[in-house]
Amino acid sequence: MRIAKAIAHAGLCSRRDAERWIGEGRVAVNGTVLNTPAYVVKPQDRITVDGKPLPEAEAPRLWRYHKPKGLVTSHKDPQGRKTVFEALPAGLPRVVSVGRLDLNTEGLLLLTTDGELARHLELPSTGWLRRYRVRAHGKVTQADLDRLARGITIDGVEYGPVEAKIDREQGANVWLMLGLREGKNREVKRLAEVLGLTVNRLIRVSFGPFALGDLPPGGLSEVKPRVLKDQLGLKLAAALGLDSRPAQHSKRRP
Repeated sequence: MRIAKAIAHAGLCSRRDAERWIGEGRVAVNGTVLNTPAYVVKPQDRITVDGKPLPEAEAPRLWRYHKPKGLVTSHKDPQGRKTVFEALPAGLPRVVSVGRLDLNTEGLLLLTTDGELARHLELPSTGWLRRYRVRAHGKVTQADLDRLARGITIDGVEYGPVEAKIDREQGANVWLMLGLREGKNREVKRLAEVLGLTVNRLIRVSFGPFALGDLPPGGLSEVKPRVLKDQLGLKLAAALGLDSRPAQHSKRRP
């Protein structure tokens, strides 16, 4: 496999971040610093990141996390805002997020030790529906929402079909339930603006088969390996090593 994929499988970061690290000269193979992510790793290769040996690959682990409002989904924030990863319980392994939630978006965020698993779950081709509860200021009809079912283009950006229903009205606000499969940047807010609505609260309640449920804000719950394997399917589970690699519980976050 390629070097970036090997680093992602070891749980240090996503494949994209691994490629960036290689470009920054942080990755070496057999003592030689790499300058390209095109390197194909062989079993006997000795890989180091920042001078430290690459951890042995472990079976992927996945958690449901209830992201509170006001946290940045990033390992570091240039503006000094508190991040999701700073808020996680001590002793948790080093994890990456499956996609991102905006600063003021609440709700379900999936976290995993395996960057390759995160990359797979993020892809629109996976087909998993993301569901959101949306509170927005303004008025809208179900007929207006039904327009979204065919997909829509906004400022040249194409958005796929969206399931949208009115949940209830609350004064000058309306609560909606939206289901979408792509999760493009600020997608929900852009769709709402086209309908004349202003989003003032956004909560992701599910991501594919995984639901927020009754997790409290800041709450964390690990998905059982058997459940994860069933949802991924036998082929992908085998490719990620869920059948052959034991899940370790000793790796700590740096």
